[in-house]
Amino acid sequence: MPNRLEAKLDLAKLDNATTLSDLQTSDPEPQDIHLMQQEQSLAQTSEKDQQCLQYLRLTDPRHDKARIEQAKGGLLDDAYKWILNHSDFLNWQNDQQSRLLWIKGGPGKGKTMLLIGLINELERLTATPNSGTLSFFLCQGTDTHLNNATSVLRGLVYLLIVQQDCLISHLRTEYDRAGQRLLEGENAFHALSTIFHAMLNDPRLTGAYLVVDALDECEAGLALLLNLITQTASDASARVKWIVSSRNIPDIERHLGVNGDSVKLSLEMNAQLVSRAVEAYIEFKVSKLAAIQHDKPLQEQVRNIMRQKADGTFLWLALVFKELQNVESYDVLAVLDEMPPELTSLYDRMMSHIARLKRKDPEFCRLVLSTATLAYRPLHWLELRMLAGIQAHCPDFARLERIINLCGSFLMSRDGFVYFVHQSAKDYIVTNASSTIFSDGPELAHSNIVSRSLNVLSDTLQRNIYNLSHSGVPIDDIKEPTPNPIAIVQYSSIYWIDHFCEVTYPSIERQTALSDNGAIFLFFKQHLLHWIESLSLLRRLIDGLLSIRKLLRVALV
Repeated sequence: MPNRLEAKLDLAKLDNATTLSDLQTSDPEPQDIHLMQQEQSLAQTSEKDQQCLQYLRLTDPRHDKARIEQAKGGLLDDAYKWILNHSDFLNWQNDQQSRLLWIKGGPGKGKTMLLIGLINELERLTATPNSGTLSFFLCQGTDTHLNNATSVLRGLVYLLIVQQDCLISHLRTEYDRAGQRLLEGENAFHALSTIFHAMLNDPRLTGAYLVVDALDECEAGLALLLNLITQTASDASARVKWIVSSRNIPDIERHLGVNGDSVKLSLEMNAQLVSRAVEAYIEFKVSKLAAIQHDKPLQEQVRNIMRQKADGTFLWLALVFKELQNVESYDVLAVLDEMPPELTSLYDRMMSHIARLKRKDPEFCRLVLSTATLAYRPLHWLELRMLAGIQAHCPDFARLERIINLCGSFLMSRDGFVYFVHQSAKDYIVTNASSTIFSDGPELAHSNIVSRSLNVLSDTLQRNIYNLSHSGVPIDDIKEPTPNPIAIVQYSSIYWIDHFCEVTYPSIERQTALSDNGAIFLFFKQHLLHWIESLSLLRRLIDGLLSIRKLLRVALV
């Protein structure tokens, strides 16, 4: 439940695509009562502490967890509870010397939902006083807020402070010295590491459970993060226990290793236990298929085919069940027969389906998929249709949603934002379908995003866009108007330079854009101050300054 302090963390709505409203129940569980007590204490912290915590917060991992859990259809107890009785988990839980549990498995094997289940169990465990504090982070490679080591550490530190407010003193010490430069540039992770170590060694912290999902989706600074995990796991004075998950990546294997402080649990090596979880998932999903709900023999046939083809892959099952949702009962077996039994082959089939669409639909799908693939975070539908260049064909969300649904289950939409169904779906497009989705190369797609961004920024930005009564108003006192005139340009304001820096050929085209009367020169000539104002209103001025540095480096090449 959000506390009064967190209610003041008024981040820009579109850019914080991972934020959800928490659900409240009339009868809170014990862990909820404990959380409310913690948050009431935190709400009494000073205004300076509130500003400091607001500065730290990129996203709330609890909201990310709620979003992911809901997007995947909810957590099925039987799909994860098998691990609670597994010898490796019990060894990690009961042995004080065992401080690191690494759960590894291939794509789509259910690692994220498994860790969400463990997080729920640990929330119950830490709900009582003096039982330790839980902090977690769920990496997602498709979102720049969630795919780098600094963001992971910011999320872990944020949750530690939210739950034990006395720990903010360690952050305040450094923040008071450095101000907002503390988390800028290449030294941000190292500055946070110092704060993190101090927190873990604080005698007021009775212990900490730290959970990080999908280490393989940490695209920047992974080695730094892995070193931090192994260092703190081997530090007996830190009183910390880690659970991490990843795909079977050799670099992660080399960093984490297996020693007296760590335990490796391979999902492939526990195929029999995982298969039982898959059985429970199949049973649950088949019972929800309306077309065969009253046909017991057909249900059993569907279960048998699913067991044979799934190969222990939850994602394969989820994609196939999505295909079956709108299929009549007499076609169910035929559709299942068409489904290839391997995830990559299933993606191949989805791509072939897109190619066979009629009229302009394949091209619209290609534009949407290419834009979503190159975006640095999930896009709002207003942003997506503009950046993909299809706003004339999709004047309303219903038509855009139709195109998203035609994209072969690579994408899903939720609360007006568009996400990849899984990291493996984006990986497939980049590695297996790049020549199809980026028919003229990804750099041209980046260039198109830059051009469309500059156009919409030029058409939208103006002086005093919020019509403030006087200048010099503190940002915390500014109320966002409805509708927000900069909502549609939020992504473009922050990331257009990043896309421009991805365009490396032809160099003469890039130099032309930067030259006198070029597109970028003209934009800065007419709208530089308007752009800076928009970044200030979005609370992303620092990002803009860093982007200008990138642009200068490119211009001087």
